[in-house]
Amino acid sequence: MEALAELERLQTRILQRIIHLELSHHLPESISHSLSLSTSPTANYVASATEERLSAVLRAGGVKDFSFRRVPSDYYDWPLESRRDVLGAPSVDHLCKSIVLVNTQAPPSVTDCSDHNNSKYYVVVVQYTARFNAETVKNFLYLLNNGKVPKKKFNLRLAPEDVSQKLTGFEHNGVTCIGMKTDIPVILDEAIVKLNPDFFWLGGGEIDLKLGIRTSELIDFVKPFIVNCSGT
Repeated sequence: MEALAELERLQTRILQRIIHLELSHHLPESISHSLSLSTSPTANYVASATEERLSAVLRAGGVKDFSFRRVPSDYYDWPLESRRDVLGAPSVDHLCKSIVLVNTQAPPSVTDCSDHNNSKYYVVVVQYTARFNAETVKNFLYLLNNGKVPKKKFNLRLAPEDVSQKLTGFEHNGVTCIGMKTDIPVILDEAIVKLNPDFFWLGGGEIDLKLGIRTSELIDFVKPFIVNCSGT
């Protein structure tokens, strides 16, 4: 199994290098296509039901610039630099994740996500290279509610995995802020908005499926709160 995983990783890297060469040297499409077919482990790739569903959700929302990519099963054992390379991301800063947070101090009347300004749960999208700062989100929500909700009533913590999966429909390492079962308000870290180029990667609904998307299009579609909520 380990040898097979290593072969899969090597094949994927070869394909990615071909793509880079095509972009850098403008190889004729016919040559690029031939090379891709001969080296890609996913030449006969068939999109999963999850990918098809999320693609439909994105297109229905007017999102055009997005891409799904299947990664090897041991992807999360790799350093960020290797993950960057297999996805063809410009930098490790372009690798992001979606995490579900629960407000453990929410008033008894706040039990769901019906009020996005004062929700029981939030999905925060942050970079892997960043350190999430819950205090800044707490301050943001306090101001968002015009101080009408006491600051002590905001205490955001990582939601248990079973709660996260129940709310989103996605398992751990597959969580994405697109096509969730529940309409959970999304908080996008401001650092992601400042990325150049403005195309980043995050979970794609399955553990080994990643979604790349144009930042501006995600913002137009998801309409997240944009908050400076991380440090490096």
